[in-house]
Amino acid sequence: MPLTTKERLAIAPQKMPELAPEVRSKTMDEVAIGYSAKEAKTEALRCLNCKKPGCIEGCPVRINIPSFIEKIANEDFQGAIDKIKETSLLPAVCGRVCPQEKQCQKKCIVGISLKDVEKSVAIGRLERFVADWERENGSVKIPEVKPNTGKKVAVVGSGPASLVVAADVRREGHSVTIFEAFHKLGGVMRYGIPEFRLPNSIVDKEIETLKKMGVEFKTNFVVGRTRKLADLIQKDKFDAVFVGTGAGLPLFMGIPGEDLNGVFSANEFLTRANLMRAYENIISPNREVETPSTPLWEGKQVAVLGGGNVAMDAARIAVRLGAEKVRIIYRRTAAEMPARAEEVHHAQEEGVEFCYLQNPNKILGDEKGFVKSLLIDRYKLGDPDEKGRPRPVKLEGESFELPVDTVLVAIGNSSNPLISQGTPELKTNKRGNIEISNPETNQTFMDKVFAGGDIVLGAATVILAMGEGRRAAFGINKFLEKQ
Repeated sequence: MPLTTKERLAIAPQKMPELAPEVRSKTMDEVAIGYSAKEAKTEALRCLNCKKPGCIEGCPVRINIPSFIEKIANEDFQGAIDKIKETSLLPAVCGRVCPQEKQCQKKCIVGISLKDVEKSVAIGRLERFVADWERENGSVKIPEVKPNTGKKVAVVGSGPASLVVAADVRREGHSVTIFEAFHKLGGVMRYGIPEFRLPNSIVDKEIETLKKMGVEFKTNFVVGRTRKLADLIQKDKFDAVFVGTGAGLPLFMGIPGEDLNGVFSANEFLTRANLMRAYENIISPNREVETPSTPLWEGKQVAVLGGGNVAMDAARIAVRLGAEKVRIIYRRTAAEMPARAEEVHHAQEEGVEFCYLQNPNKILGDEKGFVKSLLIDRYKLGDPDEKGRPRPVKLEGESFELPVDTVLVAIGNSSNPLISQGTPELKTNKRGNIEISNPETNQTFMDKVFAGGDIVLGAATVILAMGEGRRAAFGINKFLEKQ
């Protein structure tokens, strides 16, 4: 007999198995190990399969969540992953890095009933389970592609928004070519998210599916320099172009001392460690295979400025690279910190110290131009700002000096202006983000050009970028259909 609602609510949430902090802090191995089949089924049985599932509404790509969870409960793992892939081709990625607690799980009736979002059905972990099950069992299905239409679509960038566009447009039979500036594919999933959160092998597998669908990839190709955006249309005869170049231009605080040796953007730090594999020289320097020659600053007293997921990633990389002390400096309190609670928890377990209601006003250097300390102001919380968050108010006379040799700035990113500066037809806002003329299709103010992801939203999450890609793909397919 099916379980009653009361019986389902009585099932305890299944904890995610993890590597112990003292083990994982010395390796780049993935922290979360993943559910077993038994744990996945038990967690799936917690779903109430309600008539008006708010979880679907909370998902930017509108996965039929109750349906795939019910299949897991019935041990139909292939059916579950097939259901997810009707709307998302990146389940192994999303199951690992999406902030489900702020999206689908926030609207889960189980969590609402138990008055605790952490007790919601673990939708992301279940999504990850079936994606990994499919890959490990060699049953990955290649989506069906319709007959060739003769239409060509260029996709600029290979991040999450671009990969979604490529998949959805290719399914309709259009030829798709992805242009990537780096030598490796994956965008922010490759250079911005560490191996211990999202292994590169997972990204490679997702991209391999697109290759088998017939999507063409060109790396080391900088649109805006190697080729102008307009030339893709006028000279290369692409029928439509999607711009998904992300928000990879780091922001700095504008305080004295940011030009000292030992100050880095978290973006550069993560790119060197992840994309360019510099961590291999430090974590496994004696292994038999050749290690990369990428230089990486090995700080011992590290301060990370910011409170988002990028700050957590940078801090946790620094721990793994041998830092003696890593501190997160954040000008508000833990309640306002935008990073995922899970990432904050993992960082704390790994020894990262959180310094709340503090913010530097100056970086001090020694006679050789190297960082030696931060001059830090203390704060209290004041009235809400325009976003509703309490505004930090400086406490006069309570500044102090903190000895550090490394400063990683993780206060956000803006859009790279390379494409927009060379393409006057594109409209951008004051932050450099591309403006959209039709929000239902993500078409820009330039003919035949669509855009989505962080280049439109500003720095956001993988799943929000995917949602943007889904709308843009819909717009491109409709546009080509009319032609």
